[in-house]
Amino acid sequence: MTEEHEALEPQEDKLDEIAQKLVEADKKVQLVYAFNGTGKTRLSRAVKEHPSLVSGQEEEVELTQRKILYYSAFTEDLFVWDNDTENDEVRKIDIQPNIFTDWVLKSQGDERIIKHFQRYTDERLTPEFPPKTEQITNSEGRRENITTYPEVHFSFRGGSELKPNIKISKGEESNFVWSVFLALLEEAVEILLDDQDESDRFKELEYVFIDDPVSSLDENHLIELAVDLATLIKSAKDTGLKFIITTHNPLFFNVLHNELCNNDTRLGWRNARAKAEAYLLQKYEDGSFDLSSQNDRPFSYHLHLLSEVQSAIGSGSVKKYHFGFLRNVLEKTATFLGHKKWEQLLPETTEGRVSSLAWRHLNLASHSAHSGEETGELSATDRDELNNIVQHIIDQHKFRDLRPDDQ
Repeated sequence: MTEEHEALEPQEDKLDEIAQKLVEADKKVQLVYAFNGTGKTRLSRAVKEHPSLVSGQEEEVELTQRKILYYSAFTEDLFVWDNDTENDEVRKIDIQPNIFTDWVLKSQGDERIIKHFQRYTDERLTPEFPPKTEQITNSEGRRENITTYPEVHFSFRGGSELKPNIKISKGEESNFVWSVFLALLEEAVEILLDDQDESDRFKELEYVFIDDPVSSLDENHLIELAVDLATLIKSAKDTGLKFIITTHNPLFFNVLHNELCNNDTRLGWRNARAKAEAYLLQKYEDGSFDLSSQNDRPFSYHLHLLSEVQSAIGSGSVKKYHFGFLRNVLEKTATFLGHKKWEQLLPETTEGRVSSLAWRHLNLASHSAHSGEETGELSATDRDELNNIVQHIIDQHKFRDLRPDDQ
């Protein structure tokens, strides 16, 4: 075995352990926040491939008999643009044969997909699914006609003018793929809640895994999507379905956290904490991972950085890069409060001027010329100054103490 493979094994094993923890947890919903590059996509694969969720040869299992529905970057790979570069007339998305679109379009039609897509993009933008009929030989040797939907076209209506065969943006394309999945998920929940449905459709379904459906939405649509998804999850409270949702977007995470970790008497969503769990997934320099609870507070990147600085001060392990963390906190806080410069949040002298000592530490220490300097040990004076700045912004701007309880 090569050294490279030896280095990769602990990472994959650890993600497998985290996937096992998520799958085996007795929770209705589990929210996982992770920075880009942490390993969310690999975690999603580890969950999907957990032994308890694999039904024999997965490719041969009908969609409505599967144990897990799965949305991730891999789902988007099923849709590929054909730009008609030769004639520049018919621009379309080719849909790779897959169980999701086959079932939604053949069994349910396109109305749900169009409704969701227009809600998250523009009501004048319409996807169209031209059917294709072909003759095949079935398992009994007989010829029969089947209808498929191998492509999707988009048109835009502006006033009385209709523009066919337009190319949509990458963000709109991602929204379209999500709309297909959401239509499928809604239908699955409705079938499971239908007491009159005597079929076995979706009776095996146990988990829904959703990885970052929000990469291209503006904040208004992002919040709307999060609320819609939370409402759907709440409506599925009596189905036995469990949801695992991962994201790198703090706003999306926080909206879901607020919607799902609080009681909602309108939908009978009570004892919410027992139903929803929130986590932070972190990857360390040695390749290991950690999944820590985030139930006690909403998550935001600058709060995480401030927590890291406080923890470093408390444990006596302050490095120069912690000044960079603190400057990041100050910049985001200054923007939120409407200040033009982050320096305006620093301690002031008795004359009412910004402390030049604090400014110098933050400005110089957060812009080291060499990476080796970032991890260098700091003098006692530097450590004291970092602590003074942290205490000032916490006291002045009413930040909560974010250190773990054991510090």
